[in-house]
Amino acid sequence: MYNILICDDEADIVNALKIYLQNPDYRLFEAHNGIEAIEVVNKEDIHLILLDIMMPQMDGITAMSKIREKFNMPIILLTAKSEDQDKILGLNIGADDYITKPFNPLEVAARVGSQIRRYTKLGSGNIAKGTLTVDGIELNNDSKTVTVDDAVVSLTPKEFEILRLLMEHPGKVFAPREIYYKVWGEDALSAGDNTVAVHIRHLREKIEITPNDPRYIKVVFGQGYKIEKGRN
Repeated sequence: MYNILICDDEADIVNALKIYLQNPDYRLFEAHNGIEAIEVVNKEDIHLILLDIMMPQMDGITAMSKIREKFNMPIILLTAKSEDQDKILGLNIGADDYITKPFNPLEVAARVGSQIRRYTKLGSGNIAKGTLTVDGIELNNDSKTVTVDDAVVSLTPKEFEILRLLMEHPGKVFAPREIYYKVWGEDALSAGDNTVAVHIRHLREKIEITPNDPRYIKVVFGQGYKIEKGRN
């Protein structure tokens, strides 16, 4: 299942795109300005965004630049013919493609499908059933196994869940308390940050060649942890 966010301030356009993208493999989300789009992306595991440029409260270019600070899913800009300069700016700062209004339904479906296939094929999208891949790490959620450069590594259940969380969102920074809440299923008390730090250290010792100079799991000072995006 692919989660697709449609963001446009015109309800008619959102509804039309939802019709064009009717597909049993797609789960559609909607937003009507850049602020709402960022909120959805932070809450849901979004795999592709259709993003209008001209919107109230926060325009698409600004929203995209903020989304790109954490996420690498494909972004397709929705543009008008008069917005050529904004379109070029968008492509330069992180958009993957654009579609010009008025839309051709077949073109919309084709461009969305193409970007999702490319994203998955390059290993940046963690959509493959049961398997997540980031660079040399492969995590199989069905068999609960992890390999690093084809070598099997043995993880504890909590280490596995932490790694899976990070691999599901490559490039996204998770605060220690957020990791604790998602993995342990409860709010972190005062010892929560230290518990996460200890598990991260043990995890690094198992998957990193040089734990003190990690290739995969990075610390962002004062913010938390992330796994580097694949360099495929």
